[in-house]
Amino acid sequence: MKMTTDDDVRVSVLGLGAMGSVLAGALVKAGYATTVWNRSPGRAEELVARGAEAAATAGEAVRAGQLVITCLLDHASVREVLDPLSGELAGRTLINVTTTSPAQSRETAAWAARAGAAYLDGGIMAVPHMIGQPGASILYSGSAEVFDEYRPLLDLWGDSTYFGEDAGLASLYDLALLAGMYVMFAGFMHGAAMVAPAGVTAREFAAMAAPWLTAMTGGFHGFAEVIDGGDYTVEGQQSLRFSDLGDILAASSDQGVSTEVVAMVQRLIQRQIDAGHGEEGFARIIESIRRPA
Repeated sequence: MKMTTDDDVRVSVLGLGAMGSVLAGALVKAGYATTVWNRSPGRAEELVARGAEAAATAGEAVRAGQLVITCLLDHASVREVLDPLSGELAGRTLINVTTTSPAQSRETAAWAARAGAAYLDGGIMAVPHMIGQPGASILYSGSAEVFDEYRPLLDLWGDSTYFGEDAGLASLYDLALLAGMYVMFAGFMHGAAMVAPAGVTAREFAAMAAPWLTAMTGGFHGFAEVIDGGDYTVEGQQSLRFSDLGDILAASSDQGVSTEVVAMVQRLIQRQIDAGHGEEGFARIIESIRRPA
């Protein structure tokens, strides 16, 4: 298994937004010969002062590096930048850490293969200031050879996890994890809105919500065991009837706040109750999610 080091690889980073700049900075700090490019001028000055080289065009950047890393706005941006350069990518390696859908990741992988480039897709599970720090992780899928070869470089950014040759898997995990995060955030904000009319600040509510929600995440493993086993009648589960959220909805309305966040969960519960599963466990709402109404 070949693994590259900072002494034998030239890297080009396309995209110097908040995340791309930090990724490139970590490479420069580690001693990698790094060329950077950004559509809007002026974003490369700090990196150049630290040792990077700035390219005037995306084509110039691609030609400068055997490893090309794209961290752009979206899938359309990736294709807009790279499509005119397909002839330049033959024999090079492309790692795309732009947030895209699984289908878009697979599309880019197929495009890269036609261009003659090895391809690895990445999903960044971190905000910019976390890169290179404990807690940062990046999920990868696509070419196993690329992942193995460039693992020392990838590990500069965070814990690297490889999910297989299907280029869409990293994106799938990324977006699935983000789905859980955003729904949790919305739940916190709903709670903060509920208590605000009583004079409770969001900061005060957060002090109570953070340890409570952290403790509740310990229940994920129990839910997972039930879901994987497929038996929602296992003893010890809170039943769907007992999980009725009517009181929360009523209290929310009384406080003058929207019920949309909680009503969504209530609908998932009610569909299973209406189907005759009211005495089964709360984990059964996954069946409502698996089978849209």
